[in-house]
Amino acid sequence: MGVASGIVLYLVFWFMTFLVALPIRIQTQGEAGDVVPGTHDGSPQQHHLKKKAVITTIVAAVLWAIAAYIIITGKITVRDIDMFNRMGQP
Repeated sequence: MGVASGIVLYLVFWFMTFLVALPIRIQTQGEAGDVVPGTHDGSPQQHHLKKKAVITTIVAAVLWAIAAYIIITGKITVRDIDMFNRMGQP
C-alpha cells in the first residue's frame, strides 16, 4: 500500500465513521422545548461536533491500522474472497 492509497483509505474510514457518529446524542430544538423562529423542530440544539470529530479521528485511526495491517501483511488477499474462481489458480 502506497502513501496516497493509505491516505485515501484513512479518509474513507474517517468520513464513514463521521457519518455514523453524527446522529448519536443529538438533542433537537423540539426535544429541548426551545424552537428558534424560522427553524424546524428537528434542528439540533446541541450537536457536539468537536467531540464527535475527535472520537471519529480515533476510531478511524484504529480501523485504518487494522486494515493497513491486513493489506500490508497479505493476511487476506483478493484470491481469498474469489468465490467463483475467476482469478484462476495461484
